[in-house]
Amino acid sequence: MLFNSWQFGIFLPVVFGIYWAVPQRFRWFLLFIASYYFYMSWNVKYVVLILFTTIISYFAAILLERFSKNDRAGKLILSFTLISCLGVLFVFKYFNFFSETLKNFMELFAIHLHPMTLKLLLPVGISFYTFQTLSYVIDVSEAMLKLKNILEFTQRSFRFFLNL
Repeated sequence: MLFNSWQFGIFLPVVFGIYWAVPQRFRWFLLFIASYYFYMSWNVKYVVLILFTTIISYFAAILLERFSKNDRAGKLILSFTLISCLGVLFVFKYFNFFSETLKNFMELFAIHLHPMTLKLLLPVGISFYTFQTLSYVIDVSEAMLKLKNILEFTQRSFRFFLNL
């Protein structure tokens, strides 16, 4: 669903209307569901990426509250989270770029490579939600934020379609 499509023209007022009709304690859940629906309407398969980064980052934030960022365990948890989330971003957004760049660089030395390229669509907002999630996890590791629950995590981190 694109922001300039008729589907979004219906989706937004419906979500807006329901948002103001439901009690305040359920509004974040509505936005959670609406955001995942928005992402899934573009390509259902790519919601797995958002779920993956949500789960990895949420459990990392839980663990980082227990360990100091200076502890060996805290450093490992933060490193694993950064590698996991940035790895997804790299594969979908930058892999083909680096593959082609390496090929072009090696041709300067008369070395001909046939690099693998991935035929993947770029998921909508992947950079945005990756960096929003990581900034939340880093804030928790720095003890700047206190984690409450998964809905609060998604609310504060990155999932709301209106942020795009």
